[in-house]
Amino acid sequence: MMSSSKNVLANDVEIKGSIKFSHDLIIDGKIEGEVVSDGSLTIGENALIKGEVKTRSVIIFGKVEGNITVAERCELKSNAVLLGDIAAGTLAIEEGATFDGKSSVGKKPAGSSPKV
Repeated sequence: MMSSSKNVLANDVEIKGSIKFSHDLIIDGKIEGEVVSDGSLTIGENALIKGEVKTRSVIIFGKVEGNITVAERCELKSNAVLLGDIAAGTLAIEEGATFDGKSSVGKKPAGSSPKV
């Protein structure tokens, strides 16, 4: 079944610029730029992402320098490093993970908008 396949960016891949995808993506390389999707993202243990991550859900094994916004779940695994803020529906941080930033977790009430 093609729909269950995952796209993989291997650890020898370096991208400068934004990435958009619609299903599942595994990144194990270096990205400098925005990563946007309504799918789920897995950031591998060799990965380094410098930029915003805006996806439905994300699992982080590697390093992210930038803010993360996910509609559903954000998971920081034990070797993960996140330097940036998180906005997520749910957040799971394993022991050993590094997180330096602010977090906003939980469903936002419908109709609420940030104050300017």
